[in-house]
Amino acid sequence: MDNHAFQPQNKLKCLFFDLNSFFASVEQQDRPELRNKPIAVVPADTDTTCAIAASYEAKAYGIKTGTRIYEAKRLCPDLICVLARHDIYVQYHHKIFDEVERHIPIDKVCSIDEAACQLMENEQSLEQVQRLTKSIKQGLYDNVGGHIKCSIGVAQNAFLAKTATDMQKPDGFVILPPNNYKELLFKLPLSDLCGIGRNMERRLNCAGITTIEQLWNLSPKHARKVWGSVAGEAFWYRLHGYEVPEKATQKRVVGHSRVLDPQHRPSDQAYIIMKQLAVKACVRLRRYELYARRLSMRVKIKGQSREQRIYWAQDTSFSAAQDNFTILRALDKMWQQMQYETQKADLLKVSVNLYDLYKAEDITLDLFEQPNTVCQKQQDEKLSQAIDCINKRYGKQVVNIGVGANLKTTSGYVGTKIAFNRVPDLEEFIE
Repeated sequence: MDNHAFQPQNKLKCLFFDLNSFFASVEQQDRPELRNKPIAVVPADTDTTCAIAASYEAKAYGIKTGTRIYEAKRLCPDLICVLARHDIYVQYHHKIFDEVERHIPIDKVCSIDEAACQLMENEQSLEQVQRLTKSIKQGLYDNVGGHIKCSIGVAQNAFLAKTATDMQKPDGFVILPPNNYKELLFKLPLSDLCGIGRNMERRLNCAGITTIEQLWNLSPKHARKVWGSVAGEAFWYRLHGYEVPEKATQKRVVGHSRVLDPQHRPSDQAYIIMKQLAVKACVRLRRYELYARRLSMRVKIKGQSREQRIYWAQDTSFSAAQDNFTILRALDKMWQQMQYETQKADLLKVSVNLYDLYKAEDITLDLFEQPNTVCQKQQDEKLSQAIDCINKRYGKQVVNIGVGANLKTTSGYVGTKIAFNRVPDLEEFIE
């Protein structure tokens, strides 16, 4: 690692904002009857699922992301479960981020509810930062809605600014002043630092590090040794206020998953959902102008208890493709194998991923592929593109492949949802 490339910062350089209980807050903003009530946003209408978001009224009962709904209802008998509406959350995401950009340019969108903004030289004083923060919060209140709250952190770099947003919620504002923030950090547990999850905390504890102060006092090389990679050294520098450039990444996988509604858990019904997920992934491949060489399929099989539930997974390879038909043929073979091995058991969740991705210019042709096969693939690709055009013009899945009428889920769409660090394109909800 070239440590000389890192720049120590002694000014307030980054403003980070984090929307509070985003999914639940959007529901309360969009549906007045839910305001000031304990709500949990859920992926499916069943008590065996878990909350993917909770309002602050629900959090007061101890309900949080990941809490099983049967447990949440025990903690709060008046809990209201709301089916997730990812399309609405993406619409609000764009509306909110457009409002923020009226006050300060967004440098990096980190997730559906987080973003980092670089402060210009004339914005780095305490007075200007306070003015800017007040302006952003007032703009959200006036132009998006009073139930959309955010916590804002300001520090030398994005890592420390994000840490600051977690120090005061909801509707918080925390500044970590350069050269004078150690004591504020040292009061926090290790797990409050972004990047230190349960496994990493366990590794640090095994190395004798149980506090942020101990982590701070390590040498960069020691941090690298504890992490077992250069990531530990980069973490140390960010903790100490250095600006560490992030490596550019490229898309490695395109996929979708779905927790099945009870009526879609029989194997034959689940296969219709799985095929729709695969086609959605293919549509995204074509939109990104990518080709895949591998397909993976994963299902969660229903058992009598949580402990008895098991996963079945398999992957397969093929010549680089982006058309629906190549992918569905590969999927069909794996699905038949899964049904045979599981005796057509009911399923709880299905997932499909396309990976080993390439741009067209980076594909190496298969010397042994027959000319008629190449011709068929070209026809399949053109037909898939034609289906995309028809569906985009006349409506979602006006034309579909071998699934009969478009199968509806309780959420109204199949597959598209918000991942931790991926904001779906609005087009995905109409594909």
